[in-house]
Amino acid sequence: MNPRIGPLVLAALTLVATGCGGRAARDQEADHAAMASTPPVQVNWTAVEQAMGRTGAMQPGDVYKFGLPRSDLTVVVDRIRLRPALALGSWVAFKATSFGAIVMGDLVLRDDEIAPVMARLAEGGIEVTALHHHVLHETPRVYYMHIHGAGDAVKLAQAVRAAVGVTQTPPPAGATAPAASPLAIDTTRITQALGHSGKMNGGVYQVSVARPDTIRDEGLVIPPAMGIATALNFQPTGAGTAAITGDFVLRGAEVNPVLRALRAHGIEVTAVHNHMLDEEPRLFFMHFWAVGEGVRLAEGLRAALDLVGGRRHAP
Repeated sequence: MNPRIGPLVLAALTLVATGCGGRAARDQEADHAAMASTPPVQVNWTAVEQAMGRTGAMQPGDVYKFGLPRSDLTVVVDRIRLRPALALGSWVAFKATSFGAIVMGDLVLRDDEIAPVMARLAEGGIEVTALHHHVLHETPRVYYMHIHGAGDAVKLAQAVRAAVGVTQTPPPAGATAPAASPLAIDTTRITQALGHSGKMNGGVYQVSVARPDTIRDEGLVIPPAMGIATALNFQPTGAGTAAITGDFVLRGAEVNPVLRALRAHGIEVTAVHNHMLDEEPRLFFMHFWAVGEGVRLAEGLRAALDLVGGRRHAP
């Protein structure tokens, strides 16, 4: 090749490749925009419940969510037995889309359940998007498998049920399940310290804080109820003390400021990782653990919350 022509050919090929890539990106954006603007299909949630073998409940953002607490597991951290609502609550959430539905979730598993669950999910066309720990020093070790699927809602529910069916996850509790005992922590002062209120669930005070920005996955808006809200859980341990765990949902620039704020208040950071594959903006989930006076721990969590989303919470 003529040495004078070679660079021109290379430059032309580069321009063509760049142009094709730009068109592909624009086409993808157009597809996402069209999908997002198309009304969602009507999902028969009763049929989804039948496929799941348990009842769910509609959440904000038109999210239909199912809880699958691992009450069969006896897991201990720092000599404290974890309640299912603190850190052992498997869940899956569905949202109707223009092509059917998406499902996302988090399955709490023993190590010997991982391979069979993964196999059942693959058979049902559901992706595994993460597998990791959320806490440290627990006995026995517990794993968390995050999932994502898209398609017909009933078929997705059948696939989830098949996967859960190879675990020891208990069947749904009957309507006569005993009521949880009152919380032995000052939830009023904890609410004041956090700037956010919560609810009692299974003997645990749970607080959920949504991010101020919009999260999308392949062009679809993902509501906080599908697992992208900061979760702050308090399990009473006596005399106004509590064990706390949960996770902060963070953008990259927020990770280390929040980590430093938590550690400065005696709250241990136990994991930093992703739960999804294609979300925009990219999110990181920071899990934490501490045991101490409930209000003081809430103040530490508040210091970290004030660093999330580029805004400060009202006092």
